Amino acid sequence: MLKIGIAGARGLSTLLGFQAIDGVEVTAICDLDAALLQEVSEAHHIPHTYRIFEDMLESDIDAVVIATPMQCHVPQAIAALDAGKHVFSEVTAGVTMDELWWLIESVERSGKVYMFAENYCYSPENQLIRAMVKKGLFGEIYYGEGEYLHEIKGLLHQASLKTGLHKPTPDEIHGAYTWRKYWQLGKRGLFYPTHSIGPLMQWFEGDRIASVATFSSGHHVAPELRQEDTSVTLCQLASGKLLRIRLDCLSMRPHNMAYYQLQGTKGVVEAPRGLGDQHKLWLSDFDPDTDSAKWRPLSDFSHLLPERYRSATEEQKAAGHHGGDFFIVQDFVDAVLGKKPPEIDVYQACEWTAAGLLSELSVVNGGRTMEMPHFRKNMPLSEQSIKL
Repeated sequence: MLKIGIAGARGLSTLLGFQAIDGVEVTAICDLDAALLQEVSEAHHIPHTYRIFEDMLESDIDAVVIATPMQCHVPQAIAALDAGKHVFSEVTAGVTMDELWWLIESVERSGKVYMFAENYCYSPENQLIRAMVKKGLFGEIYYGEGEYLHEIKGLLHQASLKTGLHKPTPDEIHGAYTWRKYWQLGKRGLFYPTHSIGPLMQWFEGDRIASVATFSSGHHVAPELRQEDTSVTLCQLASGKLLRIRLDCLSMRPHNMAYYQLQGTKGVVEAPRGLGDQHKLWLSDFDPDTDSAKWRPLSDFSHLLPERYRSATEEQKAAGHHGGDFFIVQDFVDAVLGKKPPEIDVYQACEWTAAGLLSELSVVNGGRTMEMPHFRKNMPLSEQSIKL
């Protein structure tokens, strides 16, 4: 029996996936909030509860899901690896460049599995696009876009979490802040990059980010916060190809957290933007020229989805994202059991995270281009630096 412990009682996106796999059991959960901890453990039949993370590490669990606030991810991952536990970490991988070096060193030293839980890579649509890229249907791909537009000012105050309010009342404005006030909206640049970058980099498989440059729109919506309304990051790949990433967690607008575009020499695919839109694509053999070009639904190509998505059971689909939240957990379990390498390893996790960390330096220096370190196994100490 593979025993799993979850750190963070609000981070249960993996729970149904683990519970749907034979030979796997979530046996422990940890959280500082005693009332929430009790409620979650009873609701989901998790037998052991802990308020102190290190106490959970001393139990007989085999692996840890780290679903705590992002500033806790690296310290808890290192503690778990040092305790001989495998790690499945929510995004982002870390909050400083130094943390990324520490994380890589700890993974390599421990010999344990570390997998990055970037579940946007596992949405059926993004998996379908990945399969089509591998078949060459878009020709040579050379440009991609990703946008994460999610207004979160209502998550700044503890009162909002406890009462379920979308926005705090005037009486609550001066209450305690959540961690998001500092580690998300207290930072400039691309503080939450991986939902956008992850799927794009899987489509540009074998390439890597070579440099980033970030520009912002300034402070208009919430001038009391350091985060600016919209930040746009340009990622130049080692091949010379280009990605454009937009992050906006302040502007008053409908959410659109999973917009992507991919352009190749033989076609283009775009995600929905709302108002009944759907995933759509155009390939060069659809029409005689671009003057007569017409979009077609991406769903017309659903037969190219990976087989496990096409044959997903109802239980697997119920885990979330039409099976995506099950298959990411399945891949982690298979990696722990030695059946395959982790689908998103520590080096990818650190590169995708570093795009955001370097963007902070770029935007405060007027959009200066920042060189991305080449994250890889046994990376020499001399390369573990930021070049200006």
